[in-house]
Amino acid sequence: MNQCVPMPKPPALQRARGTLAIRVAKDANSPTRLADLREQGSFRVIFPRAPHDSVEAVILNTAGGIAGGDHYTIDATAGNGTSLALTTQAAERIYKAADQTIGQLHTTLAVEKGARLHWLPQETILFDGSRLQRRLDVTLTPDATFLMVEPLVFGREASGETVTSGLFNDRVRITRDDMPIYLDGVSLSGDMSATLAQAAVANGARAMANVVFCHPAAENHLDPIRAALSDTAGASMLNETTLVVRMLAADSFVLRQQLLPIMTRLTDDAVPKNWRL
Repeated sequence: MNQCVPMPKPPALQRARGTLAIRVAKDANSPTRLADLREQGSFRVIFPRAPHDSVEAVILNTAGGIAGGDHYTIDATAGNGTSLALTTQAAERIYKAADQTIGQLHTTLAVEKGARLHWLPQETILFDGSRLQRRLDVTLTPDATFLMVEPLVFGREASGETVTSGLFNDRVRITRDDMPIYLDGVSLSGDMSATLAQAAVANGARAMANVVFCHPAAENHLDPIRAALSDTAGASMLNETTLVVRMLAADSFVLRQQLLPIMTRLTDDAVPKNWRL
């Protein structure tokens, strides 16, 4: 009698994990300093020399990118009166998922009384077949300052790659004094290149960026920024203290050329050096 031999289970895929928690603080007798730091798994952080009374943190993903099933969390707090800039060592690569499992990146930022926080990651590059869920939650006190610059690139331009399959689910929530001031979401799946080719979506652009600047005097920057934007970008005041810029570009090089003058203006010429390399 023939017996059915069960098929061996496929080996479990190795998943990357990364956790980063950072807090900066200051008091009357000291400038902004690192008060707490936790690094776990594939996340590391380095601290280049920053301008006086500011901390600049450069995040490194030692796994080299995010694949299906990976899970990363970032938790950062700028304490009362401090200045903190967060960026990444290089573009974050979102690799093709081996199955339908989604990679996850969740970031939580808090900006306390009189503090300033710049969230300036370099480009996120979605490879064909990649699957990513990304969340950003930001809490601001009434007089806090916050700048977000998030560039996104679809496919590896140098190899002529197009993103014909995959998933990208992104949510951003910013609250000031417990009241929502910015809520945004992007959901793309399947043939993203075909979706981006539609005139009403991106008209063929392969790179985009969102810029959000929360500051009591944000409106002072509106007209100068508008004057410098290309035909595929726009800027507006979402409310009295929140300036929003959306940009489309043919590729990441053009996108970065357009972003750097805006970042220079909104950071008071304190753009992290790795952005200029």
